[in-house]
Amino acid sequence: MRFALVSLALIACGSAEPPAEAAAPAAEPAQEAAPEAATTAATAPAFELTDLDGNTHTLDSLKGKVVVLEWFNPGCPFVKAAHGEGPLSDMASRWGDKEVVWLAVNSGAPGKQGHGVDVNKAAVAEWSMTHPVLLDETGTVGKAYGAKTTPQMVIIDPEGNIAYEGALDNAPMGDVKGGGDRVPYTDNALVNVLDGKPAKPDQTTPWGCSVKYAS
Repeated sequence: MRFALVSLALIACGSAEPPAEAAAPAAEPAQEAAPEAATTAATAPAFELTDLDGNTHTLDSLKGKVVVLEWFNPGCPFVKAAHGEGPLSDMASRWGDKEVVWLAVNSGAPGKQGHGVDVNKAAVAEWSMTHPVLLDETGTVGKAYGAKTTPQMVIIDPEGNIAYEGALDNAPMGDVKGGGDRVPYTDNALVNVLDGKPAKPDQTTPWGCSVKYAS
């Protein structure tokens, strides 16, 4: 049953394909996010985006804070599962209590799945989201960060460097490939970053729907 549900999710949103080395069968619903080699800290690209209420948000204004960027598409089944009863249902509020700034970024172009102020406001209300959803209709910010899927996570440290990028965890649609334990990559990375330590791993392979950039 789990396999069927995730297969339907792939059809509905178009998931990112697994890398060649994963050697996943053609019908495999979503790869497990596996840690990749450590990367050198890179400066997070600056951005200026407006939220659903027209308020402007810039990365420069958040210097000195830990910032999480969550690539978002309310029409994506993986996002729906993560925000409905999954990890994203309370992560932003939990880490917000520790003064982490959490921003969702929708890089979907006009006419694409999950685009539109009303559509996103409806999702915010349904999932009781308290963090802003920023609109990146041109896809400029998403491409600058190399965002490929929704959800995809980026953690920026107080110095403005990318401390972690990749998957929310290793459980697409709540399913750990092979039946192992769930590994909360983003939560673990935030614990280390807030403690002044490097995230380990600092990069994983993201899963989910493809970001709906303009054609």
